[in-house]
Amino acid sequence: MSPRVRRPRGAAESLGAVVLGFESIVVFLGGLVVFGLKEVPPGIEPWWAVVAGSVLAVLMILTAGLLRHRWAIVLGWVLQIILALGGLLLPALVVVALIFGGMWAYATIKGAALDRRNAALHGPSNGE
Repeated sequence: MSPRVRRPRGAAESLGAVVLGFESIVVFLGGLVVFGLKEVPPGIEPWWAVVAGSVLAVLMILTAGLLRHRWAIVLGWVLQIILALGGLLLPALVVVALIFGGMWAYATIKGAALDRRNAALHGPSNGE
């Protein structure tokens, strides 16, 4: 049986997956913080913060696995905005959103530039 050949991953896909993977851990822990501080709107049970943090974390992990598709990059940006909106409940989440949003921007923008550069260097125009 021959070994399975892995699909080559670009820089944007690799960097984005790392950012979303680590961010998912922080988002889950942020949900626990919101739960512990009971920083939810009146009439809403605090355990919903854990549910929201868990769902957002799982969405980030799933998105990290789908970054080979262009729409997954856009979904990553949507997830960054959703995290920033969490700052309405707990202002410290805005800081988290700014830090990870900056890393996401770097991963997607610089990663795409590296992918274009690598494609130009190793493309079919080299006479291969």
